[in-house]
Amino acid sequence: MKKGGSKRVTTTDDDMLSEYDFSRMAGGVRGKYYKAMREEYTVRIHKQDGTTVVQNFKLEDGAVMLDRDVRPYFPDSEAVNKALRGLISLAPGESADCARCCPP
Repeated sequence: MKKGGSKRVTTTDDDMLSEYDFSRMAGGVRGKYYKAMREEYTVRIHKQDGTTVVQNFKLEDGAVMLDRDVRPYFPDSEAVNKALRGLISLAPGESADCARCCPP
């Protein structure tokens, strides 16, 4: 038995196909799960064989999620730490405490 060929449709410039009309979709809200994703969340993958794979995701201790508007200013953890150390040194009485417990 010969399998039917799949139709391949190509798009340019990330255009959505016309059959994807989201204007009639009720309840679609951008950022609906934003806060939950910053906390801890679970993904359930239901496989065709009837099994379910459950994966839990959580930021590691000490990890923070930067908001989109500040990300361009902090390309890596070194930039974030440098900026935070600069702010700490401006706080009265805090720089000596930080230098003692958190060496650079």
